[in-house]
Amino acid sequence: MISARSLEWKFLEQTLYLLPQKALFWKEENSLIVSDLHIGKVGHFRKAGIAIPRNLEQEDLSKLSDLIHEWKPYRVIFLGDLFHSDMNSDWHWLQLWRDLFPHIEMILVKGNHDILNPEFYEEAGFIVTDRLVTSTFAFIHEPLSAGQLNLEEKYVLSGHLHPGVKLVGSARQNLTISCFYFGVKQAVLPAFGRFTGNFCVEVEDSSLVFGIVNEKVIEL
Repeated sequence: MISARSLEWKFLEQTLYLLPQKALFWKEENSLIVSDLHIGKVGHFRKAGIAIPRNLEQEDLSKLSDLIHEWKPYRVIFLGDLFHSDMNSDWHWLQLWRDLFPHIEMILVKGNHDILNPEFYEEAGFIVTDRLVTSTFAFIHEPLSAGQLNLEEKYVLSGHLHPGVKLVGSARQNLTISCFYFGVKQAVLPAFGRFTGNFCVEVEDSSLVFGIVNEKVIEL
């Protein structure tokens, strides 16, 4: 049963479900798409002596597990920054989580924080690539510039920016929320990880923005 809090959207003759958990499900390819988990970021800060709750990333992986059980994807595509840093104790949690889903293909499109040797990911059961191209979309980590997009044949799905949009109330109160940003030739997905901030994107007239408000996806 499809959650009423997700948003079904027909785009480029494909059926996309924008999920309030900050993920996207592509129906035709039975693929779950997430970006910027930043597993290992907590361990990175704790090694530096900064007290960060250990359970943040475990909760993110639990949330991702719930999505897999709900949507039953054939594959999961990570749009980069799956693991945040050099090797630390959080890698063990990611390995244990991966072992829970041996039947699911998991593809990592490398991000700027994915600095571990690709052999670590491959031994853990992840397929690693710098770019993934399908019949409809090209998956990358960092959004392309306008000049690069002019040379791109596919519609691009990217991450990296942790996009957000600012809502301003009648009493001048404001709130920045995570969002899905769809431009003419490129989309940016929100950061899945809780231990990340938001970068306010500039909304153009030709773009569409879907915000996550009260655990529901709405078009803004």
